[in-house]
Amino acid sequence: MILALTMGDPAGIGGELTLAAWMRCRAGEGPAFVALDDPARLAALAARLGLAVPLRAVADAAEARAVFPDALPVLPVPLAAPAVPGQPDAANAPAVVASIEHAVRLAQEGQVAGLVTNPISKATLYGAGFGFPGHTEFLGALAGLAEPPVMMLACPELRVVPVTIHVSLRRVLEMLSTGEIIRTGRVLAASLRAQFGIAAPRIAVAGLNPHAGEGGAMGDEEARIVAPAIATLRAEGIEAFGPLPPDTMFTPRARAGYDAALCMYHDQGLIPLKTLDMDGGVNVTLGLPFIRTSPDHGTAFDIAGRGIAEPGSLMAALRMAAGMAATTLPQPGAAP
Repeated sequence: MILALTMGDPAGIGGELTLAAWMRCRAGEGPAFVALDDPARLAALAARLGLAVPLRAVADAAEARAVFPDALPVLPVPLAAPAVPGQPDAANAPAVVASIEHAVRLAQEGQVAGLVTNPISKATLYGAGFGFPGHTEFLGALAGLAEPPVMMLACPELRVVPVTIHVSLRRVLEMLSTGEIIRTGRVLAASLRAQFGIAAPRIAVAGLNPHAGEGGAMGDEEARIVAPAIATLRAEGIEAFGPLPPDTMFTPRARAGYDAALCMYHDQGLIPLKTLDMDGGVNVTLGLPFIRTSPDHGTAFDIAGRGIAEPGSLMAALRMAAGMAATTLPQPGAAP
């Protein structure tokens, strides 16, 4: 088994995380991977940080598997301009996008077991004409999905899936619907069964308002939007329950009663998860025809190139992708 690891923004911490991850994975702490990056950029970064990481350009994933025990295998994606830590450059945006596209092709062709993506700078990509809100939406387009994929954040103590993601709270009220809750719940249940090995997943559904609306005193969205979605999911054989008060559903005792929390908006789920495990959180894209995970943090331009970035979240993302690949039934032509 081998995974594809994308470049991320070359001015961020992705490169040094890649180097650190190879050192740890080579020592047996994680799976093999091939970096889709600029070899010269990684070599210069390793020298800057004093890391003894041998690099070898490879032609394909098969060669990368053979190389990994001795050197960090790199499928070359050349940069247009020198990468300066902490100084993002729109000239390198095409290479960032190309790295993601190449990784997706490898996964679709079965050459890799899945892809792990280093953090990108959305603002930098937007300045170069990138037309997607983020990784999740771009991956859905590359996969040719008719409906957008679903974002899950996971750590050992908690899995959360927001129904609405990167929108303002005002837009949440406009976008939240019974149909979207049902669609997200279906994707979540199917993924927990197929990729996480949970035969009968239990899904806790959050309310939107304080105290889950307090019987309508603090809002009627629970009765009008959320409860009908739960009823439909249950009628389909999915063990969904709620709407639950968001301020009490993340306690240790409450978390023991479910496998994932279905939340109504971004911060409702991500605040408890990042509070529990900021360094070990993993972003998982559900509903794709291939496995994709990512560390649950950004580019960290402010500390890039200093050698102090913590690779824990990337290591967790690599291990989770490998675990999902081992759980998922092999597809024809998939890489061993």
